[in-house]
Amino acid sequence: MILENGETRAFHPFDRLAQARESQGKSMEELLDEFARLRQENLLALHKLSLGQEDLTRRGKHPELGVVTLSELLATWVAHDLTHIHQLSRVMAYQYRDAVGPWSVYLGVLQCAGHSSP
Repeated sequence: MILENGETRAFHPFDRLAQARESQGKSMEELLDEFARLRQENLLALHKLSLGQEDLTRRGKHPELGVVTLSELLATWVAHDLTHIHQLSRVMAYQYRDAVGPWSVYLGVLQCAGHSSP
């Protein structure tokens, strides 16, 4: 969208709940396979763009956030993935909350209540 339209046209609105609806009834294996396939397709498409430094400064228009750069958008994709890794680590650590005993006060993953706020 940024490369095609710049700031002349806002991004299409994004339905943040669509993935939950589309995932209904799928097994974890199906979901992971789909994620791996889509990630590979997206990375290949991104690579084919052969983006240069000047492309990363190009600007687009987000419907809620206003003007953003391609660099910011790509960094957001990375941070989004890291958010999911953070969620997974919290879920995995939760099973040890009682087993670690008093050491839980030293384990940030057991203290974390969710995502950081600005």
